[in-house]
Amino acid sequence: MSMPQNDNKSKEPSFGRGRGPMGRGPMGHGPMMKVEKARDFKGTMRKLIQYLGSYNRSILIVMIVSVASTIFTIVGPKLLGKATTKLFEGVMGQISGSGQGIDFEYIGDIILLTLGLYLTSTLLSYVQGWIMSGISMDITYKFRKDIASKINRMPLQYFDRTSQGEVLSRITNDVDTVSQTLNQSLSQMITSLTSVIGVLIMMISISWQMTLVALLIIPLSMAVVALVIKQSQKYFKQQQDYLGHVNGHVEEMFGGHRVMKAFNGEEESVARFNDLNNTLYSSAWKSQFLSGLMMPIMGFVGNLGYVAVSILGGWLAIRNLITVGDIQAFIQYVRSFTQPITQIANISNVLQQTAAAAERVFEFMEEPEEIAEVENPVRIDKLQGHVEFKQVRFGYDDQNIVIRDFSADIEPGQKIAIVGPTGAGKTTMVKLLMRFYDLNEGEILVDGHNINQFTRNELRRKFAMVLQ
Repeated sequence: MSMPQNDNKSKEPSFGRGRGPMGRGPMGHGPMMKVEKARDFKGTMRKLIQYLGSYNRSILIVMIVSVASTIFTIVGPKLLGKATTKLFEGVMGQISGSGQGIDFEYIGDIILLTLGLYLTSTLLSYVQGWIMSGISMDITYKFRKDIASKINRMPLQYFDRTSQGEVLSRITNDVDTVSQTLNQSLSQMITSLTSVIGVLIMMISISWQMTLVALLIIPLSMAVVALVIKQSQKYFKQQQDYLGHVNGHVEEMFGGHRVMKAFNGEEESVARFNDLNNTLYSSAWKSQFLSGLMMPIMGFVGNLGYVAVSILGGWLAIRNLITVGDIQAFIQYVRSFTQPITQIANISNVLQQTAAAAERVFEFMEEPEEIAEVENPVRIDKLQGHVEFKQVRFGYDDQNIVIRDFSADIEPGQKIAIVGPTGAGKTTMVKLLMRFYDLNEGEILVDGHNINQFTRNELRRKFAMVLQ
């Protein structure tokens, strides 16, 4: 038998890496992945929408309920404006001595009607939240179930190059991010869009001049939103990636704590952690800082519009073009108009973070799986134990070949000892025999049958493996 003396495994442990599969073989998972560039936002959201396909009816009901709830809320200020006008006319009548008093019955009816609308809106909001919570929890369950099932179908090569923390981060942090968005931000987006459209219609019905002044704040608001999103998107992506890196490093260091201590790897481990943690801190701080700027900036822009509308409204009231109640209603609408714009701006950041999390999940779901089992597998009732390696060539990755053109013929009952330095491929030979990995070239025969002709379960039942 001929065996190589060197492969891709280092003869010294690498403390930034985790244990290889089955305890031996490649010692680590490889270097941490580099931060990716701009994400495929549209493609990821399209995949997420397709994933939500079975919940289309429920989501449609949520949308209808959200729109109805918002409409009932929007009508309120208009009705209260009429009550204010009636109250103002009554007071002015008493002051002028015209004998016209305050019509409390009319005002009371409007108050009761408005209260009914607000109560109905609150009830619909509750129904919307209840349905959306169920959908988000179902999606979370489905995501984690699919990921867990995917893990069982993944080849060991994937886990050699990807830390366990990275996988855990996708099944916990990333799935939670998507779930939170579905539970909160999706319904809030529908409500905000409905509010913007509905409030705009009500504002135009009161005064197109005041509406025009209020609309002047939108270009400025959009410019601010675009600037903040452009700057924050890359930091949200980096934050999500390095959160997985930190989780992976911590998990590996605790999992291999004895090995790390035995080889005096504390300093290297701490240095690696500090490097990852500092990058995570920097990206998280920048993303949250830029996201936090959104609210105060949009609030300032909204207040500018509020002041301008108040001045114009007073001038129009003096000329008897609108009533006092119209001014009161319009001011409420202006404040209601800027708030959903602010919410939409804030949700846009949430969607960027959601896209970052969802893409990481879908990337994992789309990873290549193990080679499928043969349709008509071989079954051997009485195994003789004849094993033959024919020109076997294998590497844990294509650039680092561990075993080159290895051939051996082991007769039934024959005892074989494979001796070599660390990294020579001793444990790898057993893993290939039990088909934990598939060969690059060559074949392995058991009793004359290629091991690829067996199912993995059937093949592994024929062997016993005792690790150090």
